[in-house]
Parts: sequence; structure tokens; C-alpha cells
Amino acid sequence: MMELGTSHSSATGQSADRSLRHDWSREEAQAIYDAPFNDLLFRAQSVHRRFFDPNTVQLSRLLSIKTGGCAEDCGYCSQSAHHASGLKASKLMQVEKVLAEARKAKEQGATRYCMGAAWRSPKGRDMDMLCAMVEGVKAMGMETCMTLGMLSNDDVGMLKHAGLDYYNHNIDTSERYYEKVITTRTFADRLETLDRVREAGIKVCSGGIVGMGEEPEDRVDMLVTLANLPEHPDSVPINMLIAIPGTPLADVEKIDAISFVRTIALARIMMPKSYVRLSAGRTQMSDETQSLCFFAGANSIFVGDTLLTTDNPGEDSDAVLFGKLGLRPLELQPSASAVEDDVQEP
Repeated sequence: MMELGTSHSSATGQSADRSLRHDWSREEAQAIYDAPFNDLLFRAQSVHRRFFDPNTVQLSRLLSIKTGGCAEDCGYCSQSAHHASGLKASKLMQVEKVLAEARKAKEQGATRYCMGAAWRSPKGRDMDMLCAMVEGVKAMGMETCMTLGMLSNDDVGMLKHAGLDYYNHNIDTSERYYEKVITTRTFADRLETLDRVREAGIKVCSGGIVGMGEEPEDRVDMLVTLANLPEHPDSVPINMLIAIPGTPLADVEKIDAISFVRTIALARIMMPKSYVRLSAGRTQMSDETQSLCFFAGANSIFVGDTLLTTDNPGEDSDAVLFGKLGLRPLELQPSASAVEDDVQEP
């Protein structure tokens, strides 16, 4: 067993560690979720300290490279063409603009740069630009991540060749509750894309959204699905629903903070080597709620004033909270292939 407080360097990769399980039952996971709160947090923090520096948090930046007009009907999303959210659709951003934003993010401490497009799936004509974005950001020394919807084998191959580090494709919720949120693609469709990404050797980023009217059992089932994949996702974003006017979930009852923290803790316990990202919804959380999430094992956040289309606490707010808690940003790891002076913009 590793000593408590070991650095994050031990957390990379999916080695044949016996602590990594892929045979969780829903009943076992539910019992952990329902445990006395103090016991749950103690267990989650103990697991967290085995694989990560407990006082270090990865800072990621998310940029919407193509906003609105999506053909999917995800009930939580303002970017769906099916909903009257008032969001106007935009075209895919130019490569130069994306790279300029990435440089700013790096200067502000981000070590991972995530690019998201509101698509059911990317079109072939867009793939060259997307790959150029990946290559440009990677050359700056940051980890690269994209979320573009469902991918074909050809799409995955091109992104892999461009050097994409992570692909985000959330399963959103449990298989049981899924059809109450999305009808334009199936739960199996999402798992199929995750399979393609993983088999190509791109790291998987996959999590979900809680507070969509689901039952606690659905949160547990969602995490059981992720933990029982052939490899745990390298990154597991847990989002608190931001109820957006004009979407079907605009009036859903808000999840309570303790239930949200329980979800974070269960993710940490079941997927001990994964980065667990405290994602959307932080503007609705008190400092105390966020602090409990960090104690429960969350060790990654998005920084910046906005996510894709919703508000996010700014750097100043995060810096104040980090100062109160004694948290440090994860430092950018140097890469021999990432030399800023050699970047050639397309």
C-alpha cells in the first residue's frame, strides 16, 4: 500500500493495481452511498490520499468552439435546437482564435484545455480544423481534450493521430433514467463511442449530471456503469444541473448539497485513480459545499468565468477559496515535444 499523501505522479495510467475493481454491484455501491456521512467521507479521503496529493487540484479550461443548433434533445442543454432557450447557433471557431484562447488559459494556470462543439457528431469537413486545434494546443504543453458528440472509427483515428489526450463523452445518468432526459440517441450509443475512444488509446473522460430529477439509485447506477468499464475513465466530471429557462428541466427540484457530496465520494471510492472533476454548477455551491467535495475526493475543476454556455466562478473566487483551504493548482508537467517557440499556427 502506498503511504498517505503521495503525489499525483502515482495516479497516472491504468496499471494492474488490485485496488482497481470492475465488478461493482449496485447493491454494494448503494450501501457505500448510504453510509453515515462521516464514515463515507473518511473512506473517500483515505482512498484519495493513496493515489493523489490531497491538497493539489488540476485546473482545466473549457472553450465552446461551436455553440448551439445541436440536433440532440438533451433535456438539460441550452444548445439543443429542440429547446427555446434563446441561444443562437454559431459556426465552428477558426483555429487561430482557439489557439489564442488556449495561450491565455495556459498563462492563467490551466494544464488541460478542453474544446467542446454542439454536435450530434462532427462532419468530415470539420475534422482537419479540429485536428489542427489539437496539435496547436498540445504544442503549448497542455493536455488536450475534446467533446464533439458521437465519433466514427475514422474520426477517432484522426484525433488520435493529431495527438488528442482525452475525449469527453458523458453518459449523463443511469441507463434506467436516460430516456427521460434524452431520446435522440441511446445509452448504448454513448457506450459505443467510449469503446472506440478507449480502444484507440485515447484517454476517456466520462461522467454525468446529477439533480435532473433522478433518484439516488440512478446516481449510483451511473457510477457503477463507469466503474465497471474495462478501464476506469481517466477523468470523471460530476456536474450539478444548472436549470436553464426554456429547457425541459428548467423547473426540476434542485439536488441537496449532501447528496451531491455523496456522489463525489462514491466516484472517488469506486474509481480511485481517476481525476474526479467538480464541474458545472459551482456557482450554485457555497464555499462549504465545494470544500466538502474536495475532501470527498474531487481534485479537478474548470476555471474561468464561463463553461460552454453557463457561468462559472472566476479565477479570483477560486484563488480566495484555494487560499482558505490551502489548496494548490496542479503544475503543468513539462513535455519534450511541447516547445512554444516551435508552434506553427495553421
